[in-house]
Amino acid sequence: MFRRRSAALTVAATRRLAVGPVTLEIADGSVVGHRYRGNFDAWHVDPELPLVVVADGMGDGEGSRLAATVATETLVELIRARWPVIGPRELRAAVAESQIRVRRAGAALDELTGCTLTALLVEPDGEHCWIVQLGDSRAYRLRDGVLELVTVDHTTAWLGVLHGWWPANSPEAARARYQLLRYVGHPDRPEADLLAVPVRPGDTWLLCTDGVSDQLDYHRLRDLLVGQDPAEAVQALLNATLTEGGADNATAVALRVRSAC
Repeated sequence: MFRRRSAALTVAATRRLAVGPVTLEIADGSVVGHRYRGNFDAWHVDPELPLVVVADGMGDGEGSRLAATVATETLVELIRARWPVIGPRELRAAVAESQIRVRRAGAALDELTGCTLTALLVEPDGEHCWIVQLGDSRAYRLRDGVLELVTVDHTTAWLGVLHGWWPANSPEAARARYQLLRYVGHPDRPEADLLAVPVRPGDTWLLCTDGVSDQLDYHRLRDLLVGQDPAEAVQALLNATLTEGGADNATAVALRVRSAC
């Protein structure tokens, strides 16, 4: 279901969904943390389709809440309407409509109305998935013990670190971390990255907002994902963000792929 504004740490039980030759085991959760008065993340785990979405509102005002809600609801609505015929054209159209609706919704607000958007959709044959990426929420894949960041952050910090403008732990990089180059609600309505990735039994996927990835380093993320049921992994990840200070809303969706046989 579509979720937003949880008041405390909430983790849904692991659910299972058969898609072609694989079974997906999925769990999701979110926590407000200690900094903000509410949760400005939005996320969705579809009860029928192999679709998960996370969105992170920019800031802590009504525009933040509205953008994350509208972007998530729009993407889900349009994917459901076209299922099972879903490919790059349909996904780009869904993101474009999300941009239009978020801009329209924010027109009456005297504040920034924008959010990140990261989604994973497994194709009906269960052999490939699509990753939709706009902003700096993230999609990770754990395969054979190696955790890989599959998406790219659309931030000035990412460009600066990648091209050697400054060290990753520098004050310059820290400031640039909050300079998003692409997001839903941007005046230029930028396109999302679309990635087609094979689905393999044994893989574990993590979609999360930066409240998770900014507070937990690579090794912590990997260690908390390995060998755990998705609901246990999500619980452990969110608890760890609180241990590290709870400096942001934190939302995580863990998806494990198993053979249906």
